[in-house]
Amino acid sequence: MSQNAKDTDSHIGRRLKLRDLQILASVAQHGSMAKAAAQLSTTQPTVSQAIADLEDAVGVRLFDRSTQGVVPTVFGEILVKRGAEAFDALKQGMRDIEFHAKSGAGDVWVGGMEALLHGLLPAVIQRLAQQHPKIIVHANEVNPSENVHVLSERKLDLLIGRSTRAQGDDDLHSETLFEDAFTVVTGAQNPWARRRKVALADLMDEGWLYGEPGNATQARISETILAKTGRLPRVAMYTTSMNLRLALLASGDYISCIPGSVYRYGAAGRPIKELPVDMALKLPVAILTLKNRTLSPAVKLFIETAREVAKTMAKDGRAERVCVKVVTKRCERLVQSRRAGAAFLHHESWRR
Repeated sequence: MSQNAKDTDSHIGRRLKLRDLQILASVAQHGSMAKAAAQLSTTQPTVSQAIADLEDAVGVRLFDRSTQGVVPTVFGEILVKRGAEAFDALKQGMRDIEFHAKSGAGDVWVGGMEALLHGLLPAVIQRLAQQHPKIIVHANEVNPSENVHVLSERKLDLLIGRSTRAQGDDDLHSETLFEDAFTVVTGAQNPWARRRKVALADLMDEGWLYGEPGNATQARISETILAKTGRLPRVAMYTTSMNLRLALLASGDYISCIPGSVYRYGAAGRPIKELPVDMALKLPVAILTLKNRTLSPAVKLFIETAREVAKTMAKDGRAERVCVKVVTKRCERLVQSRRAGAAFLHHESWRR
């Protein structure tokens, strides 16, 4: 290590305090030293002195002051970002210690869009609980537009979502788990549920449950339906809630297109049936994490479990498609055989 590096380390150790960095982050968040003092349960002079000490230590102004409050300078934004990384590293260190000290105990903070909270995530949490019962999962619904923010702010360890491009942000890493095939479903009591053959075009005048128009996944579903039928279905309701959609589907009065993972896991036990309609639509399910962030052992185990479940789901999906094809062919042969038998009997009767 060079002498300059040693001097820098010594300078940081003497002049920068974790408490001061915590105060810096609070002032930047609230835009006011008085509000930061209230949030930290301390006095405004204490906050002002901490900021002054930091500015003296780094040799630059960290905030621009005005009667409306304070705004971080470019130097302040840099120190706030690096300070957050320092606190996160310490927090991860404490989580590592807890994991090893308590023989596999730990916490995982995960977020995802609501549809995936009904599909993949429950299956992952159940398997993780069986294999690592001391790991606690904190699951939160996250709007896809907030993916970059919640990960950059280190509010969550990882996200499960549709994007494989990490929202175009170079700070995020994306790993595709599997391709989720979409399926058309209705209530088990709906007359369409009793038909062996259903054309998508035949369902256009039924009442459909749709996601919100601005939803990217719903847009792909609409594009697929339009390409296959030349028109869009009659929409009975728009909702962002998959739980509400499943509840209404169970009534038997509606049609909807949902992810296969939701049908397989989230709809289990509900009177909902998949219709024999091939949407030919698959969208990726991916894990998003922050690049260059050290993941705790518990988070790594969660990701490993998600990969295992994803492989099972992909395998089950292939098996189901093969089974459907086999059953369909058998039904077709049976129908043809019965028709041939009926024709033969009719012919023999006529001859008599």
